[in-house]
Amino acid sequence: MKVTCALCDTLHDLQDDSLQAKRLRNRRISMYLCEECNGRIYNKTKKRHETGQFQLYNRHRKKKDLI
Repeated sequence: MKVTCALCDTLHDLQDDSLQAKRLRNRRISMYLCEECNGRIYNKTKKRHETGQFQLYNRHRKKKDLI
């Protein structure tokens, strides 16, 4: 199966019977990232976490009282 990286637009070959190829076939919304791009994003995210300035905002959902 031939796939292109969503960031760098390079072509890669995946084995047809691999788990990643199956996931891409069944879930067309998900995108493929090559190892270089995936590693680069991982390292930059890790550096942001280490600075202490990285925050995840959780939504506070209001409890619905039906009774």
